[in-house]
Amino acid sequence: MGGPGILVTLDIALRGAGIALLLIVAAATLRRAQGRPAAWLGALLAVGAAAYVICSSPGPHDPPLWFAPVLMLCTGNAAVFWLFAQAMFDDSFRLKPWHSLVWLGLVVWPLAHLLGAGFTSHWLVGVLVRGAVILLALLALAQTVRGWGSDLVEGRRRLRLFILIAVALHIAVTVTAELVIGPDQVPMSFHLLNSGALAAIAAIVALLLLQADLDSVLGPAAVGPMVEAPAPGTPPSRPPIAEAAPGDEPADPVLLATLERLMSVDRLYRQEGLTIGVLAGRLGLPEYRLRRAINRGLGYRNFNEYLNRHRLADAKQALADPGQATVPILTIALDSGFQSLGPFNRAFKADTGMTPTEYRKAAEGRNGS
Repeated sequence: MGGPGILVTLDIALRGAGIALLLIVAAATLRRAQGRPAAWLGALLAVGAAAYVICSSPGPHDPPLWFAPVLMLCTGNAAVFWLFAQAMFDDSFRLKPWHSLVWLGLVVWPLAHLLGAGFTSHWLVGVLVRGAVILLALLALAQTVRGWGSDLVEGRRRLRLFILIAVALHIAVTVTAELVIGPDQVPMSFHLLNSGALAAIAAIVALLLLQADLDSVLGPAAVGPMVEAPAPGTPPSRPPIAEAAPGDEPADPVLLATLERLMSVDRLYRQEGLTIGVLAGRLGLPEYRLRRAINRGLGYRNFNEYLNRHRLADAKQALADPGQATVPILTIALDSGFQSLGPFNRAFKADTGMTPTEYRKAAEGRNGS
């Protein structure tokens, strides 16, 4: 009796520690929310993970009706995790109304079960819900890997792999184990391993967040209304430069001047296959120094965003040039460094609020007047 009792006590202690740490993570993230979707989703993810710690504990699987909010947070957290990955690692991501439908689709199952709906007991329903959880975890993991090489924010690069891969693998392994073994047949040793892993993940995340510059990691505080499109010929605008954290090495002005020459004079942004590694090799620098210079010295969070600012300025100049009025837009896009028309059109519309055709017509009107 002593052995199982000790395991149960240790499991409860680890789960309690994990819940406390996850709530600390949620509170620390909310303090810097300021309209940032990644912060709100991160806090909700931490609260949902705390709910999961409760829901995954061994014991009876027929909770009372008042337990519904905890079950909703637990089951819907896979959707929150997926959205958090996009908000954290895609600076152009915006929450849409349909995103809430994904969350609602997951929480309908536990709510219906609590209300006594018969269909929830069918084995196929359980497989579909757990399959959706695994799919969302894999999508979040894909978002983590996508764009990692062009990420310029050091704190975000450190956080992304640990947080998302650890959580994605934990969700995938846990759900797979329940599918293979059965939720009612999971041994106590597995529950203890599960609670220990959750506590360890929560502790490391809390430590990383305490050390990280959250303002840099979470990105701009809020997105304001679209500004008026710049006039043709306007030089590339630069994002606001974040205030350096205490102890940060200031950007090398000589390196910044060299980068400006390579982009403005040599037009290196037109080079096909240009990556942060290629540029660092050309400059004879380690990648982390170049990332830090572009991020801290110029205010960019993504290397492709940095290149696209110059590419778009090049394209705007060509579209506003009366001598290139008959040059196809595709040709201008390719000459500016874009690989195809679709990404060019999307980037141009996001930057100016106009399509390239509309911008050219506006420029013709100004030149005519």
